[in-house]
Amino acid sequence: MKTNKVLLTLISLTFFTSNHASSNENSDLIKPNVVIFYADDLGWQDTTLNDLDDPVVWETPNIAALAKDAINFTNAYSPAPTCAPSRAALLSGLHPAKTGITNVVGGQIPAPHKSEKYISAYFPEGLSPEHLTIAEALKMNGYKTGHVGKWHAGHLQIQSSKNQGFDFVNESRGAHQGPKGKNNRVNYFATHSKKDPYRLSDEKYYPFTKDSPNGISYPTDEVTESALEFMDKNKQEPFFLYLAHWMVHYPIHTKNRELLQYYTDKLGMEFPTKDIPITTGGQTNPYFGAMVTTLDWSLGRVVDYLKKTDDPRNPGKKLYETTYIFFSSDNGGAEQRRDEIMSDNAPLDKGKKYTQEGGIRVPMLISGPNIVKGKTKDVLINQLDFFPTVLSLTNSEIPEKYRAELDGLDISNVLIDDENDVKYENGKPREELWWHYPFGLKSTQQSAIRFGDFKLYKNYLSGDYLLYRLYKNGKRNDLEEMHNIAKQEPEVVKDLSQRLEKYLKDYDAKYPYKDPTRFNDKEHKQQVALIPSIVNDNFDAKSRQVSVTLAKGNTDVVESYALIKISDEAKADKKAKKNKKGKKGKKSKVASTYVKVPVTVTENKLGYTYTVPKEAKEYGIILIDENRFMVKSKFHQLN
Repeated sequence: MKTNKVLLTLISLTFFTSNHASSNENSDLIKPNVVIFYADDLGWQDTTLNDLDDPVVWETPNIAALAKDAINFTNAYSPAPTCAPSRAALLSGLHPAKTGITNVVGGQIPAPHKSEKYISAYFPEGLSPEHLTIAEALKMNGYKTGHVGKWHAGHLQIQSSKNQGFDFVNESRGAHQGPKGKNNRVNYFATHSKKDPYRLSDEKYYPFTKDSPNGISYPTDEVTESALEFMDKNKQEPFFLYLAHWMVHYPIHTKNRELLQYYTDKLGMEFPTKDIPITTGGQTNPYFGAMVTTLDWSLGRVVDYLKKTDDPRNPGKKLYETTYIFFSSDNGGAEQRRDEIMSDNAPLDKGKKYTQEGGIRVPMLISGPNIVKGKTKDVLINQLDFFPTVLSLTNSEIPEKYRAELDGLDISNVLIDDENDVKYENGKPREELWWHYPFGLKSTQQSAIRFGDFKLYKNYLSGDYLLYRLYKNGKRNDLEEMHNIAKQEPEVVKDLSQRLEKYLKDYDAKYPYKDPTRFNDKEHKQQVALIPSIVNDNFDAKSRQVSVTLAKGNTDVVESYALIKISDEAKADKKAKKNKKGKKGKKSKVASTYVKVPVTVTENKLGYTYTVPKEAKEYGIILIDENRFMVKSKFHQLN
């Protein structure tokens, strides 16, 4: 457990001294910088990197330019099809199934969704103190660490980026802040006024048009500016920048009127005068196109700074020559929200929130010192590989108990040695990746495994397997996942399902549970009548122990845990106005979450005890019976 910050500090000093000594012994050894530029909801077909079939409409010249100095991984994947689990996985190096962070908006008491008969399993909201982040790992090794942009890895103070290893933090939405009140996306654009918080730049950038042959201005983006500020202030030491951009996540809008005009012209549309959803299919949303190009502009600003700035630690070199850049997206593209059609992942199937290719396959570039330039590789890569690879590239060390837990692999042999296989420590090539997303609609409650040319899905509610062959003999075959060949390939289904089931068992992956109030049919009536019944639920205030007793004669409990609610300390809202009597304003809203607490079970499985920590605000127990029905105790509030 990562609970002793003093111990980590001592370890950090030890590692830093060791690395510093090594640097003195080898004058050629540099301590490279690391930048992870993480886009939000940027699809595999939203850039020109992997341009298949119909040409990609959105223009990304800076991404294309970086690709000339990088390796473009065409079979690159995010750890999950949604935001929070991918970010937590990238930062911790742990598979979502291992941390339990498998979806967004976690840390809640499990409840059925709308008319669904199943209840999603509990999952935590974000990273907790026992998780070692990549920022903490590099900080141990003498790095200055900075995070700008989106966090989404926990809202409690103990889960904040400031408490997860980052020296510098700015989580502003920047130019992605949506219009409010009377403002909307057709009348709220940045200007050149000095009073405008999104003031247009004097400098000109891509695109170059007839009306603007020298380029156009861009609104001030605090995310980008903070990233440049962090690098400039910390270039005297090795730095790690985690730039997690808010774009191209909805709301879909732009403050750059000239860029919006460029895309409406390109798409043959009239400039919008009413704020109504764009409902045409394909890549026809000019607002989204402007967001993609703005994201590209932000990357260009970062790369341009690195190219123009001398590295004070490595005379004669620019920072660009001593910095590793990892560019990718947290999940596949979000194609539609409500009536608004944003983009199109075709030929990939589906998008965000799906384990199909459109939801997890992402653009990925990696560049830096000694990395081969301008290559395209189809080797299987996952963002879980970033953590161990960065450790290798920076010659950084962490305690073995944390290294042994990492779920990704060191891909530096592919980056530096131009090899075509990612390898395990025993030298065996990796052939598979897997995902676990038991949420959402019936069709999305799946786990999946990619093995070589094949992709297999396990559907939780139907219990069947789906099999697709994406490639055949190295060539595209069924990338669209249109032809389920499970019946034609029973041996492949057997092999891949066994591999997937082993992962799910080894990682103790959680599945949906049945809601006993929604199974009223004849088939389940008897099972529902025999679900566990709580007859005693007592709390001893002195020992803070809860004792729960079940009635005899019901179905056995196969899984049990307690949930307790914890919160940040409430603070007075300094902005709140005092009332007429001069009393202080109301306390500000505090962040809260539910966390798991283990229970002790008696041998007959009728008695359950657990201890409620002093900081708990509420407590209750969750029981799962042998037929996968969920039973919840009353949740009791504490003063």
